[in-house]
Amino acid sequence: MKSKQNLSTKETITWCPGCPNFMILESAKNAIVELIEEKGFSQKDFVMTTDIGCHAKMFDYLNISGIYCLHGRALPTAEGIHIGNPNNHILTFVGDGALYAEGIGHLPMAFRNNMNITMLVHDNQSYSLTTGQSTPTSQQGLKTKVKPQGEENKPLNPVLFALASGATFIARCNARNINHTTAILKKAIDHKGFSFVEIIQDCLIFNPDANNKDKLMYEVEDNKELEKAFELAREFDYNSKDGKIPVGILYQNKKTKTFAQKWPQIAKQIEGSLFYKKQIKKAS
Repeated sequence: MKSKQNLSTKETITWCPGCPNFMILESAKNAIVELIEEKGFSQKDFVMTTDIGCHAKMFDYLNISGIYCLHGRALPTAEGIHIGNPNNHILTFVGDGALYAEGIGHLPMAFRNNMNITMLVHDNQSYSLTTGQSTPTSQQGLKTKVKPQGEENKPLNPVLFALASGATFIARCNARNINHTTAILKKAIDHKGFSFVEIIQDCLIFNPDANNKDKLMYEVEDNKELEKAFELAREFDYNSKDGKIPVGILYQNKKTKTFAQKWPQIAKQIEGSLFYKKQIKKAS
């Protein structure tokens, strides 16, 4: 498949052999290729921002334009790109440390602004690039070099946080299930507004106690009910391997206005684009 080959770079991949990041990269490539073929998108329409961490090497291995950002600043950079050219399909790759610690202040505003950005969170419950410190989603009791006594805080539940912040698209995926992750990413990119996609992945080196949760995961049908979304969010508390872990689209709200719909100057840029005109012509 030529379009998929075009998404690869010549950079040597330095992730640990067998790391689920390989699978997330494959899922992202598949989603982009299928959207190019099904909806007439161009590879040039896709842009990415990445944070700092193992996940951020996506910048080196995925052949689309983008910006390698400062720690915790991938989201506001993506928002700047959207304002500059709202016709881009922006993918923001972040980790559970980069987003839920350094970058947490930007997250509720991203949900409120509801820009057309798809955020992929590589969540392995560990700062793995810097040798295994605990993150806001790490389980209680995790012993690290920084906290030899064990992590004393309860983990953040990002899905509950997203719901409380007014998110319009929330999904969770299993990195090892490439077909399902590809399907979810396509829907996330196609969503009009800000898409929050948490991808549960193992780290082969650090925090192994958080690994191997596959047997707890089960797929849910696309959900549009807010009350049901809160129920699904509470099934997994990130603190243990007890209970179920729902994966799929946990919540989608298509009624909330996007950033472009709130700002006529942005909407005008979209309406004036060649791609928009082509879509209108097809619909008529």
